[in-house]
Amino acid sequence: MKHDWNYLTALTGSKSFFVSRITLKEEDVSIEGEFELPLLGRLNTEDQLFIAAFIKTHGSIKQMEEIFGISYPTVKNRLNAIGDLFEPFDIKIRTNTPSNTVLELLDKGEIDVREALAMLSRQEEK
Repeated sequence: MKHDWNYLTALTGSKSFFVSRITLKEEDVSIEGEFELPLLGRLNTEDQLFIAAFIKTHGSIKQMEEIFGISYPTVKNRLNAIGDLFEPFDIKIRTNTPSNTVLELLDKGEIDVREALAMLSRQEEK
C-alpha cells in the first residue's frame, strides 16, 4: 500500500520517528535499519510547504505575503519559528579568507585540498 508523505506526516504528528525500511523498487532491494529523517523532512506539512514556497520565490518576502495573505512581520515570525526548530549549526562564509585560515580549515578537515586551492586562487585574483 503506497501512501504519500503528507499521510506519514499527519499520522506521526509532531512525534519523533525513524524510517526503518527503504525499498528500491527498480533494484528490487530493501534495506532495513533506523534511518533518521533529514531536517526538512521533520517539519510538519504546513511548514514544509511554507519553506518550499520561500525557496520557489527566491526568498521574496513580498511574494510570500501575497501567496499566503499574511503581513511582512508574520512571514518573518514564521521563518524564525521554523528556523528555531533546527539544531544550531555553524555556517562559515569562505570569501576573502586569509591564507593561514585556509590552511587551518584544511588541517581540521573542514575543506579538502581542491577547496583550499580554489580559495587561495580567489585570494590571488583580488
